Amino acid sequence: MTSLTTRQIFSGLSRNTFLLALASLFADISTEMLYPILPVFLTQTLHATGSVVGLVEGFAQAAQNVVQGFSGALSDKLQKRKPIALLGYFMAALGKPLMGVATVWPAVFGARFLDRLGSGIRSAPRDALIASSVDDENRGRAFGLEGIGDNAGAFLGPILAAILLYSLQVDMRTIFYVALIPGLLAFFMVLLVTERPAAAAAAKSKIDASIWQFPKRYWAYLLVTALFNLGNSSNSFLILRTQDLGVSLETTILIYAGFNLIAALISYPAGALSDRFGRKNILLASFVIFGVAYLGFALATGILMIAGLFVFYGLYEGIFRSVGKAFASDFVPEHLRGGGIGWFSTTVGLLQLIASIVAGLLWDKVGHTAVFYYGVGSAVLGSLALLLLVPSRRNPRDKKGEGEIPTE
Repeated sequence: MTSLTTRQIFSGLSRNTFLLALASLFADISTEMLYPILPVFLTQTLHATGSVVGLVEGFAQAAQNVVQGFSGALSDKLQKRKPIALLGYFMAALGKPLMGVATVWPAVFGARFLDRLGSGIRSAPRDALIASSVDDENRGRAFGLEGIGDNAGAFLGPILAAILLYSLQVDMRTIFYVALIPGLLAFFMVLLVTERPAAAAAAKSKIDASIWQFPKRYWAYLLVTALFNLGNSSNSFLILRTQDLGVSLETTILIYAGFNLIAALISYPAGALSDRFGRKNILLASFVIFGVAYLGFALATGILMIAGLFVFYGLYEGIFRSVGKAFASDFVPEHLRGGGIGWFSTTVGLLQLIASIVAGLLWDKVGHTAVFYYGVGSAVLGSLALLLLVPSRRNPRDKKGEGEIPTE
């Protein structure tokens, strides 16, 4: 009975889908081992300021997301997703130990930039592989499964870092070196992926793989994404806010791990629900959750409230990751899907760069809570824009052409 239920839950998913979810699992173990300790490493070990944290994370995140548009478009042009994804996974793995040897913050900036550049290069081609590994009606679940791998890795990474730091008494710099191992495991998972032959539209796409082919509704969706992410600064500020309230680094890491566990648990159900009830409704819920969580971070006064808010914020993280990209892929035909998902992530990255720089200035010049009130404002703006500008997604069972999404 349990076996039958499991088969039913994951029906419609392919071998590639599971391999790519495992790649995300290992890649995020590698990344998230470092994420909660990186702002502490910068501020306490290298004596950098809050503005430097915002600068490092903002540019790193922007590099990750901005390059996705170009790597996705290149994979559309070549109709080759796997080789580009492999290059990105290798670069990201290499960046981890380079951060560990840094003695000044600009060196961390360079290594973190390489790490996130690699992550950006791999992501859009990988997401295009995910989208093409299943039928249209299972696309939300496919991205949800990848979200499980991604967020489960984000849960296990901080736990592993905490064990190494506090149980085994490993030096903080050594954590950066250990992170290379799961990074390389992710690379080997992608090596096992079988890329299917290009679709019939591929020959045309080699000439026409241009952003100008995207439909108007896709551009409206990008505008909504930009407005929402205008206040969606780096999660490093959530960690600094936790430290600001006197929570120990060990407890902060465990709370952050719990946040990622919730994100992992919600990813697949959110993707499945978006397949059934429409992406727009589920995405709107994530915007509202973000706004409420940020308001809570502004008002938080103790560890229990912070822990609860991280759990609640995890719902946003898991929903937005799986449903946001699935929604973007709904608006474009298959031969442009790498670029379509990539430019969506580029929009997220550019606006998160702005948000992180603004947040760093607010943190240093205005007050720590101002960062979160600013985020609440962008959540309200993005929610209104989503309601007014973006139609519900096309029903996957609708026989209309790809990218044709009716108005509500």
